[in-house]
Amino acid sequence: MTYECSISSIQIKQLDVHIVQTPEWGEFKTKMGTPSIRVGDLQFTKHPIPFTPYFVGYAPKVNFISQKFSWNELRAVAEEEKCAVIRFDIPNILKEDSSGTNKKIIEKIDDHCRKSPRNTFTKWNILIDLDKPEEEIIAGLEQKTRYNSRLAARKGVEVTLENNTKGLKTFLQLHFDTAKRQGFFPHSEKYYTEAFETLNKYNKANILIASYKDRPLAAWMLFNHENTIYYTYGGSSNENRDLMASNLIAYEAIKLGKRLNCKVFDMWGATNNRNDEYWGFTRFKLGYGGELVEHIDSYDFVINPIVYFAFNFAYDLFWKIKKAKLKGQAVQ
Repeated sequence: MTYECSISSIQIKQLDVHIVQTPEWGEFKTKMGTPSIRVGDLQFTKHPIPFTPYFVGYAPKVNFISQKFSWNELRAVAEEEKCAVIRFDIPNILKEDSSGTNKKIIEKIDDHCRKSPRNTFTKWNILIDLDKPEEEIIAGLEQKTRYNSRLAARKGVEVTLENNTKGLKTFLQLHFDTAKRQGFFPHSEKYYTEAFETLNKYNKANILIASYKDRPLAAWMLFNHENTIYYTYGGSSNENRDLMASNLIAYEAIKLGKRLNCKVFDMWGATNNRNDEYWGFTRFKLGYGGELVEHIDSYDFVINPIVYFAFNFAYDLFWKIKKAKLKGQAVQ
């Protein structure tokens, strides 16, 4: 069973360059050992294909409206960098579009690319319109969400901004605890640390901590760029879940976005399938009055077809084995 989404004027506010296409994000990725390369306004990172001299160029969340580049130059740079493919993973373009602009963009992409066999980002997302008075945003919250947020505050849960070593340490602890409990693949501790420290240097990263009697119960790492704030990573304690700390921290994230003069809260991912294992988290996010939206498909700009098809076969096998191992660990 799928959830039907509605599209409104929030589409117009989604024309910013995504945080993962910024030079600041490229700096972070380069520090992590995946060199960032720019061609015009486009940014991609290089990822080695094991046992070969070739690479995959990864270009997530490209906005083909606001980011300009030359396809010929991109091919030349990709060949020079020995990239077998440039993967445009879930471009930052919404699928539904009454103006017809998206159809023209897809036609242009189709002239150069083929649809990718795999997505890393989810195609579905939840966007909250922050370009409203706070009272209107509060009124747009679902009744249960509004009640739980107020309940947490009444019971003494406090949310603080902790952009420091202590805050990062708290976030890491809660995030890895949550990953183990829920059975998802976290990044490394170094990944989160470098991401926060690099983007925070440019005032583009914040950590919110929800605590009760000085005990951390939930932590969110949020990024911001231009008119958008992003909920990227989070974690929560398995203790005192009745205090609804996650409900309060989500609302405080909305208030933080307002203080940063953001127009859109991008909640980073969702599902439209009520039977999906991630529907519960999607339902939680929808409680804050956002819109469930669908982005266009991922596309591959193929440079070396032989290496490209061999890579896809091996990569698909890799994920099947990894998921099987994770499922086995969860059963134990």
